[in-house]
Amino acid sequence: MKAIFGGKLIVPDSRGEFRVLYEHALLYDKNVERVVPEAELSADDRDGFAERIDADDAFVSPGFINIHIHGAIGFDAMDDDETAVPNIARHQASTGVSSFLPTTMTCPMPTVRRALEHIRAAMGKSVGARVLGAHMEGPFISAARCGAQDASHIIPADFALIEPFLDVLRLVTFAPEELPEGSDFIERCKTAGIVLSLGHSAADYETALRCITEKGLRHITHLYNGMAPFHHRAPGLVGAALDSEAACELIADNIHSHPAAHRLLWRAKQGRNVILITDSIRAAGLGDGESELGGQKVFVKNGVAALADGTIAGSVLTMDRAVKNFAENTGCGLPAAVACASKAPAESLGLYERIGSIEQGKRADLTIFDDEMRIKKTIVDGETVYDSSIQI
Repeated sequence: MKAIFGGKLIVPDSRGEFRVLYEHALLYDKNVERVVPEAELSADDRDGFAERIDADDAFVSPGFINIHIHGAIGFDAMDDDETAVPNIARHQASTGVSSFLPTTMTCPMPTVRRALEHIRAAMGKSVGARVLGAHMEGPFISAARCGAQDASHIIPADFALIEPFLDVLRLVTFAPEELPEGSDFIERCKTAGIVLSLGHSAADYETALRCITEKGLRHITHLYNGMAPFHHRAPGLVGAALDSEAACELIADNIHSHPAAHRLLWRAKQGRNVILITDSIRAAGLGDGESELGGQKVFVKNGVAALADGTIAGSVLTMDRAVKNFAENTGCGLPAAVACASKAPAESLGLYERIGSIEQGKRADLTIFDDEMRIKKTIVDGETVYDSSIQI
């Protein structure tokens, strides 16, 4: 058994709300064994652990779960390169992420299929953050709200096209208003256990709300982006998302949306169903300069990634920064912001019984960070996959 001492543990209380627990030790192997008061452990107990970590008054939280990320450090999930996803996984671990969904985008279907095959090959391999599966963002979207995606490759949603990848696909973004008449796409995806997300969509309020309340589609891809702005006479997808129990992704980089929009979302959701994501591209971690997204040139300047015409093209955000930004922008407190990066995504994917919080029996997926949100260690399945004190 292993142990972490001297940390400020972020754990759920009896109501499931995250809080900070002081002067307790976390005992774990592959799974969390228990959390106990440090005073109850004798000197013999302390010496008997296979591994002992002194958190040095840092926070110990569940590992972050990034369910929307295209790439980082020069690699993209769409690359026809078997090393791309493992390299992204290593980078994610350095930002406190213990699990993630490499995210594809609107490209020709043969290219998307190759990407899904590479993601499948990376699942189950311990090279950094765990690959949970794939998030397929396009090509089943709206040309009117495609953003930085290449509209020439958009096609109607067709379950037959994704059926060979049911073991890989966890999340699929689509535009409901673009479904062909009589389509059984929603029903077949739900039967297969795929979470459908409304996004890159021009759906009006009524269409979106019906999907949420009647069809049970309760996930929204990067709220505010890839959809019409909120209007008091035409609330659109933004209005339906805020006026329902749908879980909303948010790119909390203070570029894709104003901090006030973060506060409005937090208040509308009453502290629940907010999922922090990065939506980062291959330029993340590389600084300013020219990059690429889906075959299109992207230019990064002062932390803003955009196409030549100025269209925002993903982000260079990391999850540790997203948590810090959201906590500061909303005043929700660090434990609540951590829940938005761990509990909320796990719940939306139907995985909260296994990951997303520090509780007995759950996987020992952990991140340790200081008061400035600098990541010290990331642990996946009880094994340290990132240690800031080790220079590679």
